[in-house]
Amino acid sequence: MAGLSSDELQTIRDGLAAGRKPRVQFTEAAGQVAGQLGQVVGLADPAESDEWVVVKFGRDELPFSPGDLRIAPRGAVAKKAAPPPPPAEPVLPPGPAFVLDQPAPGAKKTQANGGSQTAGAPAPRKGGDDVTAAPGPRKAAGRSAKPKPPPALTVTLAYAEGEWTVAASQGSKVLAKPYVVRPAEALRMVALVDMPDVQEAVEQILTAERAEAEEQARRLRAELAEVEARLAELAEKP
Repeated sequence: MAGLSSDELQTIRDGLAAGRKPRVQFTEAAGQVAGQLGQVVGLADPAESDEWVVVKFGRDELPFSPGDLRIAPRGAVAKKAAPPPPPAEPVLPPGPAFVLDQPAPGAKKTQANGGSQTAGAPAPRKGGDDVTAAPGPRKAAGRSAKPKPPPALTVTLAYAEGEWTVAASQGSKVLAKPYVVRPAEALRMVALVDMPDVQEAVEQILTAERAEAEEQARRLRAELAEVEARLAELAEKP
């Protein structure tokens, strides 16, 4: 059966944005978990992996591809997984074969040191015959849900319109919206990584801002001096 369509994925995305956890059902393509129900708790970046729909079922939260899922029908009940087949009894190899040494027809017996030996008969072999055990029945391999690493964590330091901001996201989930930081804090963040070109760009921005602030302060001091001189003139008595 076909998996989630683009319209259904958009419906799931809208539901997550509204704080809901849409219910889905695993298709036959999901292997052993087919027929079970789960809840979509997140959507990762499809460009990073084919399995980007994060589903919670039981205590697990694992990513699956849209083809492994479908919208859960109304009143759907989770399908119980079939019990595993009993383990096959091991096939024991036959024991070593022992050959009874019997005299061949016409063979003569000789007496030596109080013992008897049959001439012409082959000496018995020590040990048993080499036996290779037949391999046991192979266990049918079923698809099991494989764990996937969590989505990538992205921290962004940005500068625009005279303000430095920091934001963070994990996959498609926003962890921290852009908030303003001081220029000195932005410079310390950049100094933590060994990127000379980035550090130089940040220092150039800070130098330009410092020069602009100094020019603005000079203009304000000049204006203040003019105002104070005007006040002094007005304060003089005739």
